Amino acid sequence: MQMKSAQQKVFPPTQTNPRLRSFKDFMKRLSKNKAALIGGYLILFLIIIAIIGPYFLSHGTNEISYSSRSQSPSLENWLGTDQHGRDIFSRIIYGARITLLVGLLSVFIGGTIGVFIGIFSGYYGGKIDTVIMRIMDVLLAFPGILLALAIVSILGPSILNVIYAIAIYSIPTFARVARGSTLATKNLEYIDAIKALGATDTKIIFKHILPNVTSPIIVQTSVSIASAILTASGLSFLGLGAQPPSPEWGAMLNDGRGYMYDAPHIALFPGLAIIIVVLAFNIFGDGVRDALDPKSNR
Repeated sequence: MQMKSAQQKVFPPTQTNPRLRSFKDFMKRLSKNKAALIGGYLILFLIIIAIIGPYFLSHGTNEISYSSRSQSPSLENWLGTDQHGRDIFSRIIYGARITLLVGLLSVFIGGTIGVFIGIFSGYYGGKIDTVIMRIMDVLLAFPGILLALAIVSILGPSILNVIYAIAIYSIPTFARVARGSTLATKNLEYIDAIKALGATDTKIIFKHILPNVTSPIIVQTSVSIASAILTASGLSFLGLGAQPPSPEWGAMLNDGRGYMYDAPHIALFPGLAIIIVVLAFNIFGDGVRDALDPKSNR
């Protein structure tokens, strides 16, 4: 009995990791939001389809068949064919890769730059904060789609330039969100105590400031991806994004607008695809925001 009690003193019971417990609480709150779960599962499904879907297609994305132009949906072509006889279903599945890549990559680039600009500005304050935030205000003064349109017009029409344009106009939003969280965190007492113990600014920023910025950034990211996809589709619709014969959904919508009366399915299905993916990211982002809000009902 003495050995057992000694072992218990030497090896105390393992406590639950606070971060793991916080993650479990977050997932529990998120699971109560049925709309967010539907959006999350739909996003996961779209990502899986975008990755493996093209390997199982029976029709090529640019396989032209003039004998079957503008045909309605059938067993052979599930969503019909376009004005060149290309299978719309195959093009939408492959186009999901382009759409999701543009949304995720552009927001990742813009978000990463914006977060570090916001943290840097909020942490050091003073004239640095004033100058940086005024630059961000100038960029925020322009609607995102107009700023992206101007950037792509200067750089030239291509899907890569669309990614750059969306990333640039995403920076101010992430910077302001990160700055706000940084200002709220850097004045806490434990930050002053860490400074008094001789911690460097780099350690404070990466170990203590950045984790506290994560929650609002996650919410902003999910919403920004939906906006990025919508913007990319809009630019491609205007002919400034993906160029023919790329199966990007906005470009496909542009191709089908001249056949709205004779073959409405050419524009209908790409439009529905855009609506579904944007709606999925929006409702999932709303659910994540509610789950991360400590004042929300559990």
